Amino acid sequence: MTIDKAVITAAGPSQRALPLQRLIDRDGQDRTVLAILVEEAAKAGMKQVAVVVHPGDESACASAAEGASVKLHFIPQAGGAGYARAIWSARDFTGSDPFLHLVGDHLYVGSEPGACAARLVEAATRERCSVSAVQATHESLLPNYGAVGGQPLTGHTDLYTVDSVIEKPTPTLAERSLVVPGLRTGQYLCFFGMHVLTPTLMDVLDSILAAGSTPPPSFSSALQALASRERYLALLMDARRYDLGVNYGLFMAQAALALNGRDRDEVLTRLVQLLAASPARKVSL
Repeated sequence: MTIDKAVITAAGPSQRALPLQRLIDRDGQDRTVLAILVEEAAKAGMKQVAVVVHPGDESACASAAEGASVKLHFIPQAGGAGYARAIWSARDFTGSDPFLHLVGDHLYVGSEPGACAARLVEAATRERCSVSAVQATHESLLPNYGAVGGQPLTGHTDLYTVDSVIEKPTPTLAERSLVVPGLRTGQYLCFFGMHVLTPTLMDVLDSILAAGSTPPPSFSSALQALASRERYLALLMDARRYDLGVNYGLFMAQAALALNGRDRDEVLTRLVQLLAASPARKVSL
């Protein structure tokens, strides 16, 4: 299975401005979030990247990704709102090919730039099926993520066969339906924001979007349908994902890039100086 196309979704009302934000990358360069994401895909072997954008944002996103080493396509989201529909909007681009999918409001920090996507693509190519990156996540964070349940794949310590997918489950529902052998109590496999998907996913989206249900179907419901049709795996990531849309999300992502980059010592020194200069706060017991 050859995977050389990627789809980045960046059209959501609360998401569309985030890929345009500027950060200092691990090499000390001033770059946009979108440029960093495109580089993640390029280092994983992608030759073409489609960015699904809010209609009218094509020019701004093209400027944000200027200088990319891969061929870029900017696709306006069509036919309504929703994450599932955003991915479906790229169906002509993906055609009958599998593709890497990244969300535009997350950054990924692994051992080196591109390591997360490259590891996921390698696993999907080897296993010849859809694979979603996941991370062991405490139940207190379940309201922020979709989660999967399944069984460890024989002979592997980081791959799981997915049999259930639930969007933002409650802890009670997760305990009933998503417990995975080998994880700590209160930990669940939540999405990392990165997937390799076969063409079957687009067939699933064609079916569920044509039904016109209200509210619109979630991406998690499409993945649940995918799991019922064909082999679908989850890959446990030991890197970190940073949601840029939460409070201090951009700050935390910037800190992670800095502390994993060439200027680590300088940044640590400045942080210590900042903490030393901050007024002490009395803690009430």
